[in-house]
Amino acid sequence: MDETAVCVVDDKGQVALEVAVVTDPETIKAALAPYLGRLRRLGHEAGSLSPWLHPELLKLGLPAVCLETLHVRAALKAQRNKTDRADALGIAHIMRTGWFRKAHIKSEACYRLRLLLTHRRNLKRKFLDLENAIRHSLKVFGIRLNRVGRGGFAQAVREAVAHDALVSELIDAMLNARAALWKEYCRLHDLVVRLVAGHELCRRFMQIPGVGPIAALSFMTAVDDPSRFKRSRDVAAYFGLTSRRWQSGSSIDVKGRISKAGDGDVRRALYEAASALLTRYKKKDKVKAWGLALAKRSSHRKATVAVARKLAVIMHAMWTGGTFYCGDPDASAAEMRDDAAAKQRKLLGAYA
Repeated sequence: MDETAVCVVDDKGQVALEVAVVTDPETIKAALAPYLGRLRRLGHEAGSLSPWLHPELLKLGLPAVCLETLHVRAALKAQRNKTDRADALGIAHIMRTGWFRKAHIKSEACYRLRLLLTHRRNLKRKFLDLENAIRHSLKVFGIRLNRVGRGGFAQAVREAVAHDALVSELIDAMLNARAALWKEYCRLHDLVVRLVAGHELCRRFMQIPGVGPIAALSFMTAVDDPSRFKRSRDVAAYFGLTSRRWQSGSSIDVKGRISKAGDGDVRRALYEAASALLTRYKKKDKVKAWGLALAKRSSHRKATVAVARKLAVIMHAMWTGGTFYCGDPDASAAEMRDDAAAKQRKLLGAYA
């Protein structure tokens, strides 16, 4: 965060420079000044500062390349000691050999939308943590809140501890914090809904049954630039929805569970959308029919993962081709427009 270890090697692997400088683009360029005329690549590992550091290095004319963290970590495991100096040397050799994978740096507008999704998710998790803490603390006194909804939760808890002054005071503080978190969470959720309702691409994504505003916006901000994927089916592997493979010789060739690589929030959103499509959507849909047939042959869980993988491929194809989703081949164009308009009215009306 504060300092950056810099290492320069030549084409034969000889170390020309090893120095630690302040993490600042201008300072890094000044340290590399004697080598700017011969500098082929400048690699840095992806991190929390990469969205700011990478564009700034490019503005200064440096041939910066952002490296995938998992790939770099696997390459540096051979080192006996892990220090900033040793990591810089290892990254320099990775850049010299060309054995690296580039990490995509998203646009600033995309990072702003992802920040909205991240804060909304954090508020929801803290809200649920407080609610579960209240439920758990009341079990000490034999109070079990099994059939209490979210709306009547606070009133039910206050009535249950009204006879104990100390516990009532403690629980009241927790309930006030819970109410504040819920208020701010609803504020961010409404902002997400308004942004999605005003975005043409997200509205097209939401024509897919099961895909809501969170799934649509999460997918759009995670991909950012659809042209960086040569094929739509590559998106499924990018989000960790394809199975791992372990092959060794002619006797071992095992396909395991999904890799769970990439953005976990997008993967969960796609899984929830697939689950809603298979279990809640009542109309005719070819993806739903395919998933239900797969569930009969295998299991519902595997079918849901397969449908989530297919949804990622479909959404990317819709994005690149500018097409619309038609789950029922027998439906007319007027019926499709009416369904899309009804879904948007329902979306805006529910959070007005």
